[in-house]
Amino acid sequence: MIKDGFKPHFRKSPLTEPWEPLYSRVTKDAAIIGLVADTQHCNSRGFVHGGLISAIADNAMGLSCALRHENVSGLVTISLHLDFALAARKGEWLEFITSAIKSGNSIDMAQGQVYADGKLCALMGGTFSVRKPN
Repeated sequence: MIKDGFKPHFRKSPLTEPWEPLYSRVTKDAAIIGLVADTQHCNSRGFVHGGLISAIADNAMGLSCALRHENVSGLVTISLHLDFALAARKGEWLEFITSAIKSGNSIDMAQGQVYADGKLCALMGGTFSVRKPN
């Protein structure tokens, strides 16, 4: 079930296309991504694949950082780390809640949590290079 306040994700990419449908909710401080875990998100054991969690965590943190800039052409990941606390499973609602913790002219940092049906699944952090338009 899709959580209230979420709409189809506003940012499409070839990487995330096989994982659709993705959903998001944007606040003044954060881009929060959500999905209902299904077959395309899982490994052979029925757990949501850690690589998928990593990729969507990266996306959510970068988008949250971008909200703090008025004139940015993109953010490029410098480093990304995740600590997994619990396996997420098919059928669960995953929510990637992030916040930018440092915004600068050239470097941004973000952190957040991933929840699976309200249970803490992973902690995340990332550092991003801020790209300005030429």
